[in-house]
Amino acid sequence: QVQLVESGGGLVQPGGSLRLSCAASGSIFSINSMGWYRQAPGKQRELVARITRGGSTNYADSVKGRFTISRDNAKNTMYLEMNSLKPEDTAAYYCNADLFLSAATSTRYLYWGQGTQVTVSS
Repeated sequence: QVQLVESGGGLVQPGGSLRLSCAASGSIFSINSMGWYRQAPGKQRELVARITRGGSTNYADSVKGRFTISRDNAKNTMYLEMNSLKPEDTAAYYCNADLFLSAATSTRYLYWGQGTQVTVSS
């Protein structure tokens, strides 16, 4: 059983900061890429940022220069540092992980967390 648990969401004023965490646990052999996605009410889920095991990153244009994704491979944990938050960043934020469950197979699995709410409002 694999679980991804997000934390760190909340209510913040415009211009403020939050740090999200995503901790993966369970019978995991190795995690490849991890990512943060968000979904606002009435909108489709969209990519925010992704990071490979080696640390290569990519960001949505809307968050470049404001958000920073990072990960600690030893802890199977990923982070999203969000600065200069705007009302349009309001959404439920989800993490996912592309991982191997065993060294005996090349099958990869994609798991999602349950989401954490970020609300940017004065």
